[in-house]
Amino acid sequence: MIENNDITDKVPDEISASNGLDYYIPDIYNASEILFNNIDLGRVSKTAIYDSLGEMTYGELCDTASQVGNALTSLGLPKFSRVLMLLDDTRAYPAAIFGAMRAGFVPVLINTLSPSDLIQYYLEDSGATVAFVDSQFLQLLTTDSISNTQLKTVIVVNGKSTSLSRVECFYWDDWLNKESIHLEVVNTHKNDMAFWMYSSGSTGRPKGIVHLHHDMAYTHSSYAKEVLELTEDDICLSPPKIFFAYGYGNSLTFPFTVGASTILISGRPDPQKVFESIARYKPTVFFGLPTLYNSMINDVSNKDADLDCLRLCISAAETLSQDLYNAWKNRFALNIIEGLGSTEVLHIYLSNTSRNFKVGSAGKKVKGYEVELRNDKGVRIKKDEPGILWVRGDSNSPCYWNKPDKTKETMKDGWIYTGDRFEVDDDGFYYFKGRADDLIKVSGQWVYPLEIELCLVGHPCVKECAVLGVELVDKRMSTKAFVVLNEGYKEDNVLTRDLKDYAKEKLLPHKYPRSIVYLKSLPKTGSGKIDRQKLN
Repeated sequence: MIENNDITDKVPDEISASNGLDYYIPDIYNASEILFNNIDLGRVSKTAIYDSLGEMTYGELCDTASQVGNALTSLGLPKFSRVLMLLDDTRAYPAAIFGAMRAGFVPVLINTLSPSDLIQYYLEDSGATVAFVDSQFLQLLTTDSISNTQLKTVIVVNGKSTSLSRVECFYWDDWLNKESIHLEVVNTHKNDMAFWMYSSGSTGRPKGIVHLHHDMAYTHSSYAKEVLELTEDDICLSPPKIFFAYGYGNSLTFPFTVGASTILISGRPDPQKVFESIARYKPTVFFGLPTLYNSMINDVSNKDADLDCLRLCISAAETLSQDLYNAWKNRFALNIIEGLGSTEVLHIYLSNTSRNFKVGSAGKKVKGYEVELRNDKGVRIKKDEPGILWVRGDSNSPCYWNKPDKTKETMKDGWIYTGDRFEVDDDGFYYFKGRADDLIKVSGQWVYPLEIELCLVGHPCVKECAVLGVELVDKRMSTKAFVVLNEGYKEDNVLTRDLKDYAKEKLLPHKYPRSIVYLKSLPKTGSGKIDRQKLN
């Protein structure tokens, strides 16, 4: 409950001004204005969304969002009630998000690759009584996953309704058709909670990251305005999904703030689908990850691809190697501009720019944010030494829901401890030097090797194992499992595939070991612990 979680904004109001940012939000403010302001600015007929169904104007999107807000209100939900959203990237997603916020409720954005036991955890932790679920994910709402939760209502999106025990189900179109397209915005304070996202849960259960109503506007004023320089003539394409903080800003916050258009790709955004979307919709700004850029470079679809419509390519979540940058530049004559952000900060706070960049660096401090390198005791260090990065800006989350110990550990006086080790050069460019703990980033998402180990030893063929993060030739990170088999099992490709599938089923899919090496025994230290240095 809210009274057990301190959502007070700990970041001083003067931070934005002291960091040279032109930013102002009134005390009474609702984040849905980012979308609805477009109506007042005369963009009713302007295209907001391109997707598989065609085009959707700002007027149509606001009408649908208003119907969502009215329908949620008719359920009698208390203000700030959480609403779970297990949705693919279609036009229904932004309508559900902005409609819920405008009506005073709190969207909770969920990773669509989550297994059913995590769905139960999200429902239980958030206390959500309503869930929007894309029809393709309905199988995750099992009897077990909704037991011991407060879920009462499920809205089925992009498909026909179904029946579930103990909950009432509605089909999106039927549920909205009777509702008015007019919705008065509910008065919320700029520091009230607006929406949640969950961490990837690399260490233990995922953490509910609370964001406030002013946070979206701050990320635009700081990063998007200064780095992207979007106008209403831009068309944005972000294959990274909306449930990621990176995709949320790219697909919703930034284009909607300036009246630009966004392209939404449903399903898995493989290279062929991305190239097809570029050819069809002609985006001007593209948001990717090194993993995606690498896949696109190596995909046969790129042979005939024409990316002349793009003026800007952005990368985040992983380190961009010089080799990958060169390959992209040589093929498409486009630079890739790298940045660094986090879900806790909502978007990017270190970034290169199109006018000033160094390949391999995360960039410079984004206007509106303070960054410091500190030692393991939290004391600021000298400029020429590597240290752990701390960041403070007015988009910082105030807490992890129901996790006071984790909040205290990570969030201090408005600052966020990132756990990333960095160096900064004389020009102010920051370079990633690894994690302060054992976490690594694979395909843009955090992975904890020990979690994979604990999973694999549960397989009947595994006697013992160790999992390490390994750096690939192009500087991306991957995971390698060193496995000792029980008697009666023989190493082969079938077993390797079975172990990978086992990890995908038990954990989130991105956490499976990318490669597996079989050993007769694991090297040990004198105390009997696994000698991981000898495995490197």
